[in-house]
Amino acid sequence: MEKVIDIEDRIPTLKARRRKRTNKKFSILLLLFISTLLIVLYFQSSYSHIQSVKIKGASLFSEEQYIKQSTLQIGDSMWGFRDKRIEENIEQYDWVESVHVKRNWLTGVEIQVNEYKTIGYAENNDRLDIVLENGKFVQTVGQVLPLDGPIFSGFGEEKIRNRMIRELNSLDSEVIMTISQINYNPSKEDVYSIQVYMNDGNEVRALIPSFSEKMKFYPSIVSQLKPGVNGIIDLEVGSFFQTYQNEYNENEMVEEVKEVEEATP
Repeated sequence: MEKVIDIEDRIPTLKARRRKRTNKKFSILLLLFISTLLIVLYFQSSYSHIQSVKIKGASLFSEEQYIKQSTLQIGDSMWGFRDKRIEENIEQYDWVESVHVKRNWLTGVEIQVNEYKTIGYAENNDRLDIVLENGKFVQTVGQVLPLDGPIFSGFGEEKIRNRMIRELNSLDSEVIMTISQINYNPSKEDVYSIQVYMNDGNEVRALIPSFSEKMKFYPSIVSQLKPGVNGIIDLEVGSFFQTYQNEYNENEMVEEVKEVEEATP
């Protein structure tokens, strides 16, 4: 026989369930109201606006110039710009390889700038411009340059200049640091002929296409020369050395030097 439950006995249970559902709906509505209120207050407060813009990786130009190029300003909305648009603004510079923008905490923007490496410097009237590894020039006005790379002279033709830069990019930085100046000196025999002046006082005569392959032996070549004696090292065909004194005398004495790769520890 089925048990019969009086309706009056079920009323308290139904009321409790109804009250629970009502409380749940009220809690959800209250949470939505508070969340909306907090969002409105946030966007009306200073915490939704840019209070700092930091640049990382700036070397060729100042942080102020990068910030100006980004178009970001203190007081702008933290959510009123697209990262991609800011990155594209800065990547318009020839010397910038890549840019990454991120929002830092609540009120800060951080811009990471990756610049192309400086490979040398080029003569431009009474100043030196920066030569980048991508072959582009960066004009300098009133800047103090570290001169931590060779000076390019006579490389007006872009094709020749880019070929020279590719050769330098293939060299170890230790060898590049020994180079003071590179003069483009084409001849009837070869349009790739160059004169290279070294920091140790020697002069190297070489051809651009084989420059990196032969210059990697430069440390071992100079180690075979007499200490304190400078001259011309001809790397165009083979490896030959003659002192400056013999170069300008009729009786030339040419010494062949070996391309010996230095042993690595």
